[in-house]
Amino acid sequence: MTINPTRRQLLPMPLALVAALHPGGTFAQSAYPTKPIKILVGFATGGFTDVAARMVGQRLSASLGQPVVIENRPGANGLIASDATAQAAPDGYTLFLSSLGLTTNPLLMERVNYDPVKGFTPISLLAMVPNVLVVHPAVAAKNLAELLALARSRKTPFTQASAGNGSPGHLSGALLQAMTKIHMDHVPYKGSGPAMTDLIGGHVDLSFPTIPTALAQVRSGRLRAIAVTGAKRSPLMPEVPTIAEAGVPGYDTGGWYGLVAPPGLPKEIANLLSTEVVKIMTMQDVRERFIAEAADPVGSNGAEMGDFLARDFKRWTDVVKVANIKPST
Repeated sequence: MTINPTRRQLLPMPLALVAALHPGGTFAQSAYPTKPIKILVGFATGGFTDVAARMVGQRLSASLGQPVVIENRPGANGLIASDATAQAAPDGYTLFLSSLGLTTNPLLMERVNYDPVKGFTPISLLAMVPNVLVVHPAVAAKNLAELLALARSRKTPFTQASAGNGSPGHLSGALLQAMTKIHMDHVPYKGSGPAMTDLIGGHVDLSFPTIPTALAQVRSGRLRAIAVTGAKRSPLMPEVPTIAEAGVPGYDTGGWYGLVAPPGLPKEIANLLSTEVVKIMTMQDVRERFIAEAADPVGSNGAEMGDFLARDFKRWTDVVKVANIKPST
């Protein structure tokens, strides 16, 4: 005999039983997070990458109700931390405060095991960090047009100091060369300090340091600021035009900070993290701290961060090829 159950007989299944029957479903994931979250940083304590991770981590802890622990794994321009993230469990308990090296390391190092676009779950682009083109006062150029004219007329190329092969400053110069068809001799240093020392001493002609690194030297007259590399002027140097404004339309580059997770992170967790980080990046004290470091706050969603990673990797793939930049071994 067939029994047709009535509405009264269709009792709801207990939520605990639903969760047990569907461990990968929404009910199980809704409990996230239930333990501390770890944010990996690819650089030592003290730098702004570390500071940014701690600011975001503190506020993420407050909103999610779990401790957020910052773990510094310095080395290889962030490669050690990014590799660890790519291989971590996609459960939302390991995140990575990423930067430009995420998209450039695969182009500039021979042993990189991740895909910068497909190898992570994007969470949010936190901020863009423009550089500034500065010259030694002995360089007879007051603006970008004069500098480019000099570069084309000189018998010997300008020398460009950078903090190292593949650094944001190095790549900013490579992009300018590719877009303007000039040539400069790249002189890599082991950090921004030695590069700035030789630039101030007149041993090299120009460089693309971060704005905080150059600001005091520009104000003292030891260096001359020509243009900033970002899409808009920096509030720390409002009188200095962008390179795009100064005559190279479409030029827009620099470093950046973003948050990514291992590949395969459940969509519900990724969306939750993205939503919370976007809120954090609208907080006035957070924005002010980023701006003080010449970082332009963004706070994008995960899809926008994914699109950014794809564009960034494509751009540097093209620039590295045109500039014939060789990978480090």
